[in-house]
Amino acid sequence: MSKEPIRTDRAPAAIGTYSQAIRAGGMVFVSGQIPLDPRTMQLVEGGPAAEIRQVIENLAAVAEAAGATLADVVRVTVYLTDLAHFPLVNEIMAEYFSEPYPARAAIGVAALPRGAGVEMDAILVA
Repeated sequence: MSKEPIRTDRAPAAIGTYSQAIRAGGMVFVSGQIPLDPRTMQLVEGGPAAEIRQVIENLAAVAEAAGATLADVVRVTVYLTDLAHFPLVNEIMAEYFSEPYPARAAIGVAALPRGAGVEMDAILVA
């Protein structure tokens, strides 16, 4: 099976030895996105809600570069430095995703790159 890297300027550039996403067969594996503004490569301001929205916007941009949308997401992993923000994640995800919702895991972590409060990765069928 061949692997095809997916890249877009509408999401933050990779800041390490990874691709924004990889297409393998009919699946797209999107790397973890933190709330970086793709134009400035700085964390967005505005608190947890702004961070969560930016992360999902970044996921959507990578999905679009793969010829897909958030409707094609089958699995999301959410990493939070403060699990008290989990209800906010649910609220904001409902603005971007509709039923059937993707499978999901939420994991509390001690820290994330660049001091982010949230990170998400995704698997799409496209």
